[in-house]
Amino acid sequence: MNTMLQFSSPSNFMLTGVPIFIAIVFIIVFGIIVFTAFKGISVWSSNNRAPREQEEALVLSKRTENRSIGGNQHPRTTTYYYLTFEFINGTRKEFQVKGNEFGLLAEGDKGTLDYQGTRFHDFVRESS
Repeated sequence: MNTMLQFSSPSNFMLTGVPIFIAIVFIIVFGIIVFTAFKGISVWSSNNRAPREQEEALVLSKRTENRSIGGNQHPRTTTYYYLTFEFINGTRKEFQVKGNEFGLLAEGDKGTLDYQGTRFHDFVRESS
């Protein structure tokens, strides 16, 4: 008895397998987009519900993060700016800030931090 494995022809795979693969990829990409949008709206809503607070703080550290988008032909780089503040009670919080705010502050600056949840509003430096 001779038993041979029979494979379906490549054309059958192209007619059934490829559309299924494309559908799976589409569902994954769509799911990632929906999840990212939901997460962004959730953070925005949480910040809106949080009380706006003003506390004495120290600029503990500064950092930047560069993210590149695009291929080798036309890459686009975006810089994100972050400041870490330390409060009088010793707790620390990091906020994403705009470039002009980042450039005006130095590590070691003391003053009043105005924030709401994870949203940075302002930092007023103490006069020395």
